[in-house]
Amino acid sequence: MKNLIFTLSALFILALVSSCQDDKTMYVENNTFQEICDNYPTAINAKLPLSDVSDDWFQVYESHNGVYSIIEPYQFQVSISHLIIGDDRAVLFDTGMGIFPIRPIVERITQLPIVVLNSHTHFDHVGGNAEFTDVLAINSVYTKTNMMGFEHDEIASDVIPEAFCGESPAGFDVEVYHTKPWSASKYIEDGDIIDLGGRILEVLHVPGHTPDAITLLDAKNRLLFTGDTFYDDNLWLFAPETNLDNYTSSIERLTGIEGDIKYLFGAHTSARVDAGRLSQVKASLEKLRSGKVQPDNKIGKRLIFHVDGVNFVTAQPVLDGKQGDISRGGSGLGSW
Repeated sequence: MKNLIFTLSALFILALVSSCQDDKTMYVENNTFQEICDNYPTAINAKLPLSDVSDDWFQVYESHNGVYSIIEPYQFQVSISHLIIGDDRAVLFDTGMGIFPIRPIVERITQLPIVVLNSHTHFDHVGGNAEFTDVLAINSVYTKTNMMGFEHDEIASDVIPEAFCGESPAGFDVEVYHTKPWSASKYIEDGDIIDLGGRILEVLHVPGHTPDAITLLDAKNRLLFTGDTFYDDNLWLFAPETNLDNYTSSIERLTGIEGDIKYLFGAHTSARVDAGRLSQVKASLEKLRSGKVQPDNKIGKRLIFHVDGVNFVTAQPVLDGKQGDISRGGSGLGSW
């Protein structure tokens, strides 16, 4: 029931977002994001210890030894930033929506120096980057363009009333919502090692969802932090910056190491899931790309596919192998 509720409600919001972007009108249905709100926490997250540093906006779960998953559950993206702690320093993998500052939450968890690294640079993952001075990034034109921040008009559809549980949160002005510019203190690339002291993370560049998408591998603890390359919900593969050939290659690469992984930590909805889901995505993706399956629904220019338990939200140009001008960056909400 949980997956069905999340799928229906997320697609409802997607319809609102799509209509707001494509023709500046809003189509309202009976199903709302309130269905998700009424079922918090998710069944998976409810099994994890809820940290007492949680507040009215962020729910923080101790999702593994030395890993804290910082969830923003009251907005339909249900964005998740993962704080990975070593003996000497910690990595904050994504910084969320930027609706409220994330740094105070992080500093209540640990006093160690913080290094920020983004799974990719869509707006809902870099919203708090400007709060930090030590930020690592992929050296690409796409990334550098996104560093300039996202203006209100580009992402305003994500703060429409229907995108929140109940009303928009107190103290947040939806009319001026934007993400602040940020800069990289150092550039990284595939295979780089981040030593946190007693904990080693390997950077895996996995382009596809975006040109700068990465995952983090904690081989010793058998953990893989997958960002938006995989998460426990509808997989969004519709933006002009998405490249389905690259995404397919990245999924194949990750399934090659999945046998050595115990948990996957995605960037939306569920703090962690058991390994094995990447192989499922690979099989479903092959069917999707075969051209033998038809979309179950269409919202604007976006096509909804349900393929053997995996839900894809894509677009015909992406399926046709096209990619937009990545030098222009991309918020993740763009359309063809």
